[in-house]
Amino acid sequence: MAAKGATSSGGAKDGTFDSSSSSKKNSKKPKYSRFTQQELPACKPILTPGWVYHLEFYLHINFWFQVITTFIVVGIIFIPIGFASLFASEWVVEIVDRYDGDCVPHNYTYNKLAYIQNSETNKTCMKRLIVPKQMKSPVYIYYQLDNFYQNHRRYVKSRSDKQLRSRASERDTSSCKPEAVGGNNYPIVPCGLIAWSLFNDTYGFSVKNKMLEVSKKNIAWKSDREHKFGSDVYPKNFQSGGLIGGAKLNASIPLSEQEDLIVWMRTAALPTFRKLYGKIETDLEANDEITVVIQNNYNIYSFGGKKSLVLSTTSWIGGKNDFLGVAYLTVGGLCLFLAISFIFLYVIMPRPLGDPSYLSWNRGQVN
Repeated sequence: MAAKGATSSGGAKDGTFDSSSSSKKNSKKPKYSRFTQQELPACKPILTPGWVYHLEFYLHINFWFQVITTFIVVGIIFIPIGFASLFASEWVVEIVDRYDGDCVPHNYTYNKLAYIQNSETNKTCMKRLIVPKQMKSPVYIYYQLDNFYQNHRRYVKSRSDKQLRSRASERDTSSCKPEAVGGNNYPIVPCGLIAWSLFNDTYGFSVKNKMLEVSKKNIAWKSDREHKFGSDVYPKNFQSGGLIGGAKLNASIPLSEQEDLIVWMRTAALPTFRKLYGKIETDLEANDEITVVIQNNYNIYSFGGKKSLVLSTTSWIGGKNDFLGVAYLTVGGLCLFLAISFIFLYVIMPRPLGDPSYLSWNRGQVN
């Protein structure tokens, strides 16, 4: 019975196991074909020393041509862009005035922190600025802060994007500590340290005793207004605690229309930054004297910060920025210098190739 069973299962008739038949069945060897065995007709050139010499010469010339051409093309493209960027930056008229020191009364010169923390001190300050060149509208108004680290990890995370977008999520304040809830355990809207520290200095402008209207329309990104801040979300319990951080918000206006807040909530990556305050829709002529009335409310004295007022026009590259033009000119000039250097190097000291006169058949030798 065992032999019969062995025979029926594919073994030998005498009951022994046939390993050759098993290996053939489990073999992964592909079926024979001229394609798999690489027996199809093909061109198989054999590189002789002569062909190698010509190929080396071709690759040598082609390499130098590609490198030099690339450097020349980059230089020709970058240098005009650099000059155009510098020319556009020169057309931008910019006025920068630091006021955090000038707007402190003389009796508080050595105790600025006491001045800013005292609610009874007069925070009104008047500055006069001279327009160096004609400034065509719109004239953009920025406030610049120095030594203010909006990129601090705890500060950046202290906000609730869900709460800002939808009224249904106004109790989502888990990431907003320590400015999460107010009195009676009601949520703060908008919550978090970013909104709590909202910039609250104000500026008023006049020229020749005529007030200049400051427009705050469309100073924030359209995507932020429409997608990140809800039209049904209104401020609640904001700046109602014992310690006031910055500006207060109008509780009757939705967050999507409070553009000062939207601009401030887009945190800066560097400790020195500018944020858009508004726009002046009137041309300013050269030598005009601008009278600026400043409410110096924002506390930067506790951490050694600085505050500046910036008036600026724009060009096709944005505000005044010489770095972009200098960078293009530097890269373009360096590429042209390298291209000229490589040309002289190739002409004066070319790289020697193999001398074919040393080949055996050119010397009459037989291998």
